[in-house]
Amino acid sequence: MGPRHRAIAVALLPLSLFGCGAGADKEDAPLGRAPAEEAATKSRERVQAYLDAMSAKDVDAGRSQLCAPMHAAFDAAATGPNGDFADHFEVPKATITDIRTGPAGQEVSAVVTVAVGAKEADRRLLFTVTRGGADWCISGETAGGAAPETSVTP
Repeated sequence: MGPRHRAIAVALLPLSLFGCGAGADKEDAPLGRAPAEEAATKSRERVQAYLDAMSAKDVDAGRSQLCAPMHAAFDAAATGPNGDFADHFEVPKATITDIRTGPAGQEVSAVVTVAVGAKEADRRLLFTVTRGGADWCISGETAGGAAPETSVTP
């Protein structure tokens, strides 16, 4: 390699480094790796939209918050006797209580007040929210959830 080729290589080096990540902004983050703030915000938004849909009995809006692999199970159970969108109960209150990073994605805990007639009961739910491609979706829902941390005094 002659002196002229070395000069061109040295001149192009900063440009090649730029393409390898130097100067890349957070929008260029690899899929599946989002900043913690974005993950928490997007997870909260998805679960809140699902809880709002549950309160409004809007099955289509609830389904749209779920990842595609969950659609068949949701369609089979959502309006059934124990489904989140069952006709025989109301959801007067639903509150997100905690958001944490878990082994399978963001874990969002919620307390849902379910009313049947004059009787009400609080139910804890744990949602798992993951990033699929460019978007976020609910990939799991189970009974339970993380309780808010309590302080212990001696």
